Amino acid sequence: MSFIVSLFKPLAYLSLPILFLRSLAGTSPLARYYIRAAAYAGTLATVASGCIVAAVGFTAVGKQHDVNHFVARVFYATVTRLFGITVELEGEEHLNSRPAILMSNHQSMLDIIILGRVMPKQTSIISKESIKYSPLGPFMLLSGTIFINRGNNAQAVKSLNDAGNLIKKNKISTWIFPEGTRHLSAKSDMLPLKKGGFHLAVSAGIPIIPIVVENYYHIYHSGLFGEGKIKVKVLPPIPTVGLTSKDAGELAVRVREQMLETLHEISTHAVKPAASEKVQELAQEPLVAPEVISEPVVEPASPSTSSALGVSSSTASIVSSLSSRSSRASENGAETEEDEGMILVGRPSN
Repeated sequence: MSFIVSLFKPLAYLSLPILFLRSLAGTSPLARYYIRAAAYAGTLATVASGCIVAAVGFTAVGKQHDVNHFVARVFYATVTRLFGITVELEGEEHLNSRPAILMSNHQSMLDIIILGRVMPKQTSIISKESIKYSPLGPFMLLSGTIFINRGNNAQAVKSLNDAGNLIKKNKISTWIFPEGTRHLSAKSDMLPLKKGGFHLAVSAGIPIIPIVVENYYHIYHSGLFGEGKIKVKVLPPIPTVGLTSKDAGELAVRVREQMLETLHEISTHAVKPAASEKVQELAQEPLVAPEVISEPVVEPASPSTSSALGVSSSTASIVSSLSSRSSRASENGAETEEDEGMILVGRPSN
């Protein structure tokens, strides 16, 4: 008996911090928020670290573009059990169309859960070239990341063209967050879309597949980290064959309008913008965004980690998202380090 007690006694002591945190989370909503956010970040790091071996294995058998899908599914299976957040997916059949540029609205660090459920096989990511030389670089090389040189407009355009050719040649998809930063509020709305991903799609003649995530402000925002189901709707592919770079601005507006309409439709818990606000927004929104490569702006926010799908195509890869670090998650702010990993496509000149 004493032997059994000696085995379980250390475990009992180790469990005390967990019991204390659970008790604290039950008494204070704010404490619950920070505890769950920290646990979420820890889960990201743990899953990412454990999947590095998987990346080597997938690459060895010639399936490096399936690494992100595998890591995504592992993370989703883990986080749904730990945090009680699930994804209800509609239109999944559209994800079978390859090659394609997957474009999703971007709200917070919880978008990594969406990536975990939605990311299809044979999906790569786009990242800025400098990350190749970071500690994350070897993993990204193993997972087939497409690197973009954003040194100047000419280099950016060439990189986009090369990326498009590579995507077509390998028949893979890539995920982008075209808003360029996270944006979360009680109202179901979106920021104007940056044109980089649209230039990529048009130059390569690759269809765009919009992915709309409902406004989940009722589940997560500063001070709240709850549980629930998040609706996601994948829209039919939008062809780009026959379009030119001059059409990128108009295409961005059209895609945003389709995504906004769907966002209002599925965001049953969010506040719908008034009709007057929609009219004012359309009146103020330029058809063509500034013709420059966007630079990151550091923003204040709440606990988070970086991603790599920039997804928007980046819109970062789930793996980059899992592996990169940032101390705070944004809700409404400007582009952050996380977005740098995820959205790396700026706005090249026409």
